[in-house]
Amino acid sequence: MAASLPAQPQIPPPKRIPDPGYPSLSEPPHSSVADPLPFPPALPDLRWSGLTHPGKVRPNNEDAFLALSFDAAEVRFLGKVGSASLEESDFVFAVSDGMGGANSGEFASRIAVDKITRLLPRSFRQRAQGRPPDFQDVLPELFTAIHRDLTTLARSYAECSGMGATLTMAWFAPGWLYFAHIGDSRLYYLPREGPLKQLSRDDSQVGWMRRNGKLSEREARTHPRKNVLNKALGGGHQFVDPQIGAVSCQAGDRFLLVTDGVTDGLWDHHLEEILRHPDHIITPAQQMINEALERSGRDNTTAVVVEIMR
Repeated sequence: MAASLPAQPQIPPPKRIPDPGYPSLSEPPHSSVADPLPFPPALPDLRWSGLTHPGKVRPNNEDAFLALSFDAAEVRFLGKVGSASLEESDFVFAVSDGMGGANSGEFASRIAVDKITRLLPRSFRQRAQGRPPDFQDVLPELFTAIHRDLTTLARSYAECSGMGATLTMAWFAPGWLYFAHIGDSRLYYLPREGPLKQLSRDDSQVGWMRRNGKLSEREARTHPRKNVLNKALGGGHQFVDPQIGAVSCQAGDRFLLVTDGVTDGLWDHHLEEILRHPDHIITPAQQMINEALERSGRDNTTAVVVEIMR
């Protein structure tokens, strides 16, 4: 008999932060004596929205996304929609697409949370002390740790055999985006002025051919081996070698993290159109998901949109 799935990593509950516009239920009623005026809240530096959907065909969703903030002391979970200042915290957003095994995308994201909690606050402390960020060291270390844990799960439990995942991660600090990536989920960058750019590289033979001009976007989208990956976390791969990079940010820049369910339905020019002219009734992530489902919906579909506001 196969062993049962391992217990999922224990993750502390999200920290509730009262809306600054309304009193918390735990606050005492105001007295007749005037309260001291609070400091005005910091203006938001970034705004985000995220959403995942199983699609029209698959009964389960092996995609997952993360939205976290962290400082030198702790990591906090964020909602699907929000805005915040970078004055006292950095922010991490990520998407993951699971492959094989049971809930591999969810396991990858939970393991990622555990490793982020251990590693990234250290980097925040170093930067607060005036030292340059060590993203070129900490991000490979983070991905290697996740890869090692997924590989151990796959070897230890029959239900997890072949378990692997893509992971595309964006770490926002004042003035900078640091990113790490492996697999065929994607990170796009739409500067305030200029065309949409794909920052991540698809880790597949088809992706290599597309980057080197041997395939057009249309040919790459319809190639029979477009989903065969050369690199992933776990999945029987012996080594992990993530792509690491950094991009300077300014107000008006937008970033998009998506799994391949989105790009199966939407061409790059569709993505750019949604980012540049978002709907004002629903969130950009919801708009991405809706249009991807309308045009395809054959796979799990996940999108996270981040806008730099100042």
